[in-house]
Amino acid sequence: MGDEPRVDVSVDNGIARLTLVNPTRKNAITIPMTEQIGEFCHMVESDTSIGAVIVDSAGNYFCSGADTRDLAATSDAPASPEAVARTSAVYGSFVRVGMLPVPTIALVKGGAVGAGLNLAMATDIMLVTPNAVLDSGFLARKIHPGGGHLRMLGRSMGYQQSVAMAVCGAAMSGEDAVARGFAWAAVPEEELLDTALGLCRLPAADPELARRIKQSATIELDSGMSWAAAVEVERGVQMWSLGRKGAEAWEQKPGVPTTGR
Repeated sequence: MGDEPRVDVSVDNGIARLTLVNPTRKNAITIPMTEQIGEFCHMVESDTSIGAVIVDSAGNYFCSGADTRDLAATSDAPASPEAVARTSAVYGSFVRVGMLPVPTIALVKGGAVGAGLNLAMATDIMLVTPNAVLDSGFLARKIHPGGGHLRMLGRSMGYQQSVAMAVCGAAMSGEDAVARGFAWAAVPEEELLDTALGLCRLPAADPELARRIKQSATIELDSGMSWAAAVEVERGVQMWSLGRKGAEAWEQKPGVPTTGR
């Protein structure tokens, strides 16, 4: 495929990896790339041997957002069917990532801006380099946020931080993002992948259970569900997991201490 903007895909030991490859444009996402992201998501949804997903990028920058050439074409006639189709393709691909049935981890180096930040926020866990720049970016480009940008900011941070980024245009570093609960950890670029693989180890080893826990997390955490209701949501799935484990698996093995739960 040469230097053509694309998405590379790999699967290894239960971990699927999606890599943005458009480094000369800071991995801006083109319409063909959105189609490839959709195909990747379909693969993950269908292949139950996959227990975790890593989203990363080629070069030294995560993602600068949608390709500005597509944005320019959209600005020419924003209400046209073609323009609506372009923006829907970009944001629809992020929604697909956000709805994957397994835990997803974004590896953000260099920076994530606008729709690129949307992609990072669509994942469950964000790993960042300490000096990465996380920037809403829409205000600076004189356009309104899209793709559920404000909702995703609010999911990870409070009202004040979300308004500072989206309405006032404040950016934050990777270290700031961790301090504010926006990202899980800030590590050097050369440690990003190993850190992600460590988080993926258990889900990848038991994809069936990981998918069921992810489903429960989505139901409980995105709905403002009461504690009592959450107990009932978890009850049946925990019973399934206990039955799958079986009584014999609880027997103490020589040299292995038992712990109460």
